[in-house]
Amino acid sequence: MATNRIVRVVKGRRPKVVVIGGGTGLPVILNSLRKKDANITAIVTVADDGGSSGIIRNYINVVPPGDIRNVLASLSDLPEEELEVFQHRFKSDDDFFSGHALGNLIIAALSEMRPNIFDAVQTLSKMMRIDGNVFPASTSKLTLNAEFTDGSTLSGEHEITHSGKHVKRVWVTISDEPEKEPETVLPVLAAIMQADVVVLGPGSLFTSILPNLMIKQIGEAVKQTPAEVVYICNIMTQIGETENFTDADHVKVLDSHLGGNYVDTVLVNTRQVPDNYVNHKKYDEYINQVEPDFTTLRKMGCRVIQDDFLLLRDNGAFHDGDKVASEILNLAFQSGNRKNEER
Repeated sequence: MATNRIVRVVKGRRPKVVVIGGGTGLPVILNSLRKKDANITAIVTVADDGGSSGIIRNYINVVPPGDIRNVLASLSDLPEEELEVFQHRFKSDDDFFSGHALGNLIIAALSEMRPNIFDAVQTLSKMMRIDGNVFPASTSKLTLNAEFTDGSTLSGEHEITHSGKHVKRVWVTISDEPEKEPETVLPVLAAIMQADVVVLGPGSLFTSILPNLMIKQIGEAVKQTPAEVVYICNIMTQIGETENFTDADHVKVLDSHLGGNYVDTVLVNTRQVPDNYVNHKKYDEYINQVEPDFTTLRKMGCRVIQDDFLLLRDNGAFHDGDKVASEILNLAFQSGNRKNEER
């Protein structure tokens, strides 16, 4: 039945899907949505300050490019060989370029050549034959700030995630002008308001998803959009961020930051990760599998879609992009029909 609904969407108007987040989980979902012919807009966090992105951000004073680079690659129609060049990361014995991905350097270069990071990414999107839109959440370089459960505060994503403390809430400031309110651009807001479905995640709750929503204009657009707002719940809990969290706890954090119950549907994996499968040395941010709490989710007004969304690979637990994309398109079809009926 689900397959028939997807075919009807693809043959008619392409469903408008906006995905908001960052990190490694986002490109997997975007790639699967692209294969299913969705009209995709990815809104990507610009508050990352770790790894190659952090070094480039500090030395060249540009928005960190890493998450943007991976999203561009996931939506590109370039041949595989050209994408491999774009994604190539220099080896550690290359002193000058050590650890940098070539795509990060290209994005940094275009950021200097264009008025801002938004224009730079649009130029690169054309060069890479992007099927969809890739929008940085802001044209400003942002700093992530956190208050911990012990009342202390800290700035910087890298510092926050390696603090050894538990995050209570986060907010973002403009790195060079912390007194100013962070802003986005009109195409970001228009995409959210015109979407059939707005998808939050998958990704780290406090450091990949919420930094976008804490740009006040984006948070307000998500609250006001007529689209179905969908949260893809993480499969595993993360150190310092979501230790001992249930799926309902994840949504409670989103709601508390947005100031109300705005998540309509939650996608929850029900398949158990086998004992001793996850390599915790390789995936050192993982703790345990997220526990279900469907009763609380439903009391919060959320529709729960539960299924086997698990993909076991390389001793890690990931979302099966194709299964998640199918559910998102089904929700987009339903949302699009509702909007047409209301016109």
